[in-house]
Amino acid sequence: MDSRIPGLYKLSIEDRRQEVADRCDLDEEAIEALAAGGLADERADTISENVVGTIEYPVGIATNFRIDGADRLIPMAIEETSVVAAASYGARMARETGGFTTNVTGPIMIAQIQATDVADPHAAKTRILNDADRLIELANEEDPVLVEHGGGCQDVEVRVLDSARGGMVITHLIVDVRDAMGGNAVNSMAEALAPEIEALTEGTVQLRILSNLADRRLARASARVPPEALTDDDSDLSGEAVRDRIVDAWAFAAADPYRAATHNKGIMNGIDAVTTATFNDWRAIEAGAHAYAARGGYGPLTTYEVDDDGNLACSIELPIQVGTVGGATQLQPAARAAMDILDVDSADELAGILAAVGLAQNYAGLRALVSEGIQTGHMNLHAKNIAIQAGATGDLVDEVADRLVEEDAIRQDRAEELLDELR
Repeated sequence: MDSRIPGLYKLSIEDRRQEVADRCDLDEEAIEALAAGGLADERADTISENVVGTIEYPVGIATNFRIDGADRLIPMAIEETSVVAAASYGARMARETGGFTTNVTGPIMIAQIQATDVADPHAAKTRILNDADRLIELANEEDPVLVEHGGGCQDVEVRVLDSARGGMVITHLIVDVRDAMGGNAVNSMAEALAPEIEALTEGTVQLRILSNLADRRLARASARVPPEALTDDDSDLSGEAVRDRIVDAWAFAAADPYRAATHNKGIMNGIDAVTTATFNDWRAIEAGAHAYAARGGYGPLTTYEVDDDGNLACSIELPIQVGTVGGATQLQPAARAAMDILDVDSADELAGILAAVGLAQNYAGLRALVSEGIQTGHMNLHAKNIAIQAGATGDLVDEVADRLVEEDAIRQDRAEELLDELR
């Protein structure tokens, strides 16, 4: 499958959908799900609470991605016009040097069991660790299907914390959740072991729940971008100058949390959009990513350097907790179609793709920031939205948008004036 589709944006929605369906070998059910989009009321009512309706995001396709030697089309559910375009552009910049290489540490989640009012915390820690084999066995009795598929609780760790409310003994269950996001599995294990931990600590067990700082479940991606891919004929800057400015922008983020927050938001633009398209839990990934970025003082999740050949060497590392089985993914027809487009075989594979998308999104945004400025491309793509807000319909949408871009006056008042003239 070739993910390079020049001019995809010029096709009608129906033709784009068919192009993606042909390349990804989608069946009719998936095609219809993409066309229909939202959930039926009956299904929505089983997924959420007090349902009164549904809301839809547009699903765009990011092109040009080559990840671990295979071409991928990337479904992205997002309302921000420039995100899909930036991801596609970022992927194209790295395409000629082989695209993205990924590595995932495995689907390991952590459950925490909090014990308070423990008279001798360190002795309690020793008792828990001495009984670890039995505790692991009891935890795995909660999910024999997971164990049957090669997962389950693998280890027990214990930490003694000195908190504002006194000493606490925190037991971690280290669980391989296989292709699930894993929240339900690890929470059930923590609940089941609560009485055992209470007995071993002679304290009071309170919280027993997963941690979204999934630092045993890291996804990494890397790519190399040649300097000539970072600029174009209309730019006053050389590719080498843009490359060096991107490294400077990363160094700014590494030194300043105010900049790092926006730097990482750019990464999550891409990751959240794919996670939303597949009905995975983007909130869990956000929580884990930002906590991971703050381990030693808040900083960027990506790194940029210049390699020996003069290329921009790009890399990312962050925790990504997603599933390809269980959860709500299979309950939303359009999300199932998005998974068909991605054609992944495991949660690890999906996590690697998400890391690659976040990396592409980030350096594409940085390239715009250090050259023409972020607003130029963003507002050009936003011009159609401005035209529609001004009241344009049909062919007038493109005509008004083109004039706004040509005049470099992408404002609603000017769109309304142009619309009056054209009518």
